[in-house]
Amino acid sequence: MVESTVQESRSRDLDKLLLRPGNLVGSNFEPGPGLREDLKEYVRVLVVGAGGLGCELLKDLALSGFRELEVIDMDRIEVTNLNRQFLFRLDDVGKPKAEVAAKRVMQRVSGVNIVPHFCRIEDKELEFYSNFSIIALGLDSIEARSYINSVACSFLEYDADDNPQEETVKPMVDGGTEGFQGHARVIMPGLTPCFECTIWLFPPQVKFPLCTLAETPRTAAHCIEYAHLIKWDEVHSGKAFDPDDPEHMKWVYVEASKRAEFFGIPGVTISLTQGVVKNIIPAIASTNAIISAACALETLKIASGCSKTLSNYLTYNGAEGLHTKVTEFVREKDCLVCGPGVLIELETSVTLQKFIDLLEEHPKLLLSKASIAHRGKNLYMQAPPVLEEMTRSNLSKTLYELMGKIPKDVVHATGTTKKNDKKTSCLRKLRVIFKGVDGITDMETAAGGA
Repeated sequence: MVESTVQESRSRDLDKLLLRPGNLVGSNFEPGPGLREDLKEYVRVLVVGAGGLGCELLKDLALSGFRELEVIDMDRIEVTNLNRQFLFRLDDVGKPKAEVAAKRVMQRVSGVNIVPHFCRIEDKELEFYSNFSIIALGLDSIEARSYINSVACSFLEYDADDNPQEETVKPMVDGGTEGFQGHARVIMPGLTPCFECTIWLFPPQVKFPLCTLAETPRTAAHCIEYAHLIKWDEVHSGKAFDPDDPEHMKWVYVEASKRAEFFGIPGVTISLTQGVVKNIIPAIASTNAIISAACALETLKIASGCSKTLSNYLTYNGAEGLHTKVTEFVREKDCLVCGPGVLIELETSVTLQKFIDLLEEHPKLLLSKASIAHRGKNLYMQAPPVLEEMTRSNLSKTLYELMGKIPKDVVHATGTTKKNDKKTSCLRKLRVIFKGVDGITDMETAAGGA
């Protein structure tokens, strides 16, 4: 009897949402114990990021009834993380964040299964992301958000009238914090604005004049950028700087410290160096907790239909008092990421190599070093070397042949593009139409050339 009471108490608040009807529920909501069990058994959620916000998200989702969770993060735990990333302890320093976070939540919440992935988000193929019902983002990087956004949107399919097919929508819940401010948003690709539709919400990264960096540094950030942008190239001529390499970051920190000491400038730390170089947004524990709660609730609403979802962007400001606001942004119909895809007309004689070259020259794409996939099959992979070698022979074959000689279809291209003078990874959906093939009407060809 005691055991039954404890169990009822733990899920009491969740039961109020899942076991009772209401006026704000979704059209497909069916309250009852079966819904709670379905959440545990069938709904798979991927948490991207195991930092301050990611730790909170993982814990909140596990306590909200989700049992099949996975988390991906490429970073290791540092001492500076411990003041706000509460799943980590001093003994965990140096260990992968994803693995420790998963272990700690499974220790505290019985019955939950969390699979950690200690790797870059770009290292996973599309098939990996397609296995999840919902993707929850707890990231501190604009570039990482943009990449996951393009991945989720790549699953979206449109009908003949360019209307999104609901069964192909991959929901995302995105949270972000900066000091005492934060946001939570729901992204339903094709239905609500995607990350790219509202990229203007994020201010451009602050850039310092090179003359200031080289001659008259006044702040710790100036010293860090000098070591990053000027000193690195002087010492490592021709070697690209990798912000994700701990040794590269340590070198910049040491050189910045020397320059700061020379000019009598205080404040250069390893955490500030990472923040300046990688444009990392600072975080505060209480803000993370508030935004995580909003994201977990939206995830629950999407999965269960127990209430209408956020429409579609919540902002929180706790700097002076407390202020929250919900804004409904409008989707960009011609968005390159969540739209039907960039239309490309080709002759049947175009080889895969020529197609990749065309993507680099295409004014809307400017996609370099592209890897190409069609219906889950890798036609050509730029990396790792073993896959590049396995798919290299396809470069001389025609794309028409590699796509099974069908008149038109969608292919996915992953590569790098320049944005604000910075190279970023991206994934683009391309609608390929082959000219002069049966099944392609003159009207379609004319539309493609417009």
